[in-house]
Amino acid sequence: MTARERAAGTVANYVDERTGAAKWLKKNLTKVFPDHWSFMLGEIALYSFIILLLSGTFLTFWFDPSQREVLYQGDYQPLSGIKMSAAYASTLHISFDIRGGLLMRQIHHWAALLFMAAIVVHLLRVFFTGAFRKPREFNWIIGVGLLTLGIVEGFLGYSLPDDLLSGTGIRIAEAIIQAMPIVGSYIAFFAFDGLFPGEAFIPRIFTVHVLLLPGIFLALITAHLMLVWYQKHTQYPGPGRTEKNIVGYPLMPVYMAKAGGFFFIVFGVTAFLSAVASINPIWLYGPYTPAQVSAGSQPDWYMGWLDGLVRMFPPIETHAFGHTLSWNILIPGVIIPGILFTGMALYPFIESWITGDKREHHLLDRPRNVPNRTALGVMALTFTTVALLNGGNDIIAIQFNLSINQIMWFSRIGILVLPPIAFVITKRICLSLQRADRDLVLHGRETGRLLRLPHGEFVEVHEPISPERAWTLTQHEQPNPLVLNPVDDHGVRRPGTLLNKLRARMSRAATEQVAKPNGEDLKEIEHH
Repeated sequence: MTARERAAGTVANYVDERTGAAKWLKKNLTKVFPDHWSFMLGEIALYSFIILLLSGTFLTFWFDPSQREVLYQGDYQPLSGIKMSAAYASTLHISFDIRGGLLMRQIHHWAALLFMAAIVVHLLRVFFTGAFRKPREFNWIIGVGLLTLGIVEGFLGYSLPDDLLSGTGIRIAEAIIQAMPIVGSYIAFFAFDGLFPGEAFIPRIFTVHVLLLPGIFLALITAHLMLVWYQKHTQYPGPGRTEKNIVGYPLMPVYMAKAGGFFFIVFGVTAFLSAVASINPIWLYGPYTPAQVSAGSQPDWYMGWLDGLVRMFPPIETHAFGHTLSWNILIPGVIIPGILFTGMALYPFIESWITGDKREHHLLDRPRNVPNRTALGVMALTFTTVALLNGGNDIIAIQFNLSINQIMWFSRIGILVLPPIAFVITKRICLSLQRADRDLVLHGRETGRLLRLPHGEFVEVHEPISPERAWTLTQHEQPNPLVLNPVDDHGVRRPGTLLNKLRARMSRAATEQVAKPNGEDLKEIEHH
């Protein structure tokens, strides 16, 4: 042992004797985590957030969050000599005068889009597999909070350059604020420090964007990871997996190595997109002036559905008690998003109340086995998709040579009609898949071999599936109105009938290797 190794060991022993760190590290570094590709969705969000922090720190060195008027004298000649805000001029300076500045701007923007996409897809995975159930309700609420803060943070981020496109978005936000009864005008006056656009808005949202909200993000992400660590990770049903154990790999060295490699994959994809795909070319829009609106104004995708709701709502206003209520802004811009996000945050408690299920769950559901929940999720996705498409109705009309009024009326009708249709179709698909699983366990796997019985009838020979496969297909929770909706042999949903029959068949399949090729056995199989 070298002198350096002896010194390192002495220091480690000194620290361990006073903190007990070795025992804690041994316990936690060998913690087991399940292995499934869908668990990487949350990791993508985490790594994108790290990229956002790094690239955002780079941009703050040159960005000037001020609305004072300056004369642009930078390298982008089409705007030379144009009066603009210092915020817009500094963004142009970063893009054209700072080495690597444009690449860092685009990395920051692409990372923000990937961050929001990863949060949305991660929440969908958690919802459709039931990972939000007891004891993880608080983690679900944290996830919804991160999604909400991400939308606000993204809006503030692309509002900072003070170009014509972002200024149009700020004006829409001001209209939504002012639509709130009684307090709206006061909040808008406070936010802009007077009349729109004022000179205080950009400096204020810069502070919120780079200091306040990132601090809240760090706190919520830390709390989220600590709860995952403490409550243990959920896992998909499979052989040897129960509600009381975890089947997977230890944190060290397996997951630490995978996490490190996966971070660089996410960073590499983000950098590649930023290098080859231009995003938010603010020099094409010009500086913001309240008298102008940029043609084809499109927000980032995570704000597009809100823009689509505002666009499709009919122009309805009422006057009462000396106040004007702009329902065409208030309902789609405030009330509907408030209902959606509140319902999403409270959904674990709503489902638990409807089903009466108060147990802890560590095994995930297959979406087909929870048809009502799955159909509800698809219905919500259909609603937001129609709104998102309407958010780009002008671009769609131009690209496909359609009438914007036709697109508008399709969206207005579709957002009411299509979600219920999606609910019914999704539920029927889930029940059909349940029936297919039942037939697979009861009758076995189709072999394609035909057998002629003594009386001349032709039947197909089925082979029993493996006990592991049968176990996976039949490992459901006890049925309740929302979590399981089993069907019997006649298509009638009878709680408990299917589950008990499948488990009985599973135990029989475990002892049989090949179906007996005689007429009585085949008739018995077909009867069941």
